[in-house]
Amino acid sequence: METRRLYVYRLPEQAGKEPCNPLYRLYETMPFFRVLKAVLIQRIIRICPSLSLKNTIYRRLLGVQIGAHTAIALDVTLDVLRPDWISIGRNCVIGFRTTILTHEYLVREYRFGRVAIGDEVMIGANSTILAGVSIGDGSVIGAGSVVTTDIPPGVFAAGVPARIVRSLTAARTE
Repeated sequence: METRRLYVYRLPEQAGKEPCNPLYRLYETMPFFRVLKAVLIQRIIRICPSLSLKNTIYRRLLGVQIGAHTAIALDVTLDVLRPDWISIGRNCVIGFRTTILTHEYLVREYRFGRVAIGDEVMIGANSTILAGVSIGDGSVIGAGSVVTTDIPPGVFAAGVPARIVRSLTAARTE
């Protein structure tokens, strides 16, 4: 498994200012109205019962790349800072209350990374996909998992952090 591909930004100390974490200084690096737009759209769309309408809004208003016939379940949260860095393949299922992040804020730095989810991927309910990872075609992520590294194609991965449990391609050929 590969490690995550992240852009890391360390904040310089500012003379005469008390040090503070980058999340507290969020709007020095991200436009306020861009974040507000994404938050408002997502608060509404998370409860939309129409999957095709939900995908259209994610595509057109937030720039998320979503393949045909992908189902994003109720209450899924996509990153509000860089939703345009998320790509989801065709015929995927993103389970209830899953979170897909393209950012993370730490005490002295912040990080961004694209998330790529392949075709025909199933992500179980209440999972978290961290910034900078990819999930290969045909993989399944177990419910409640936290994906911290790349997941290759055709495997079942689960746990915190998610680990490969078994190959799905070998199970299909037996």
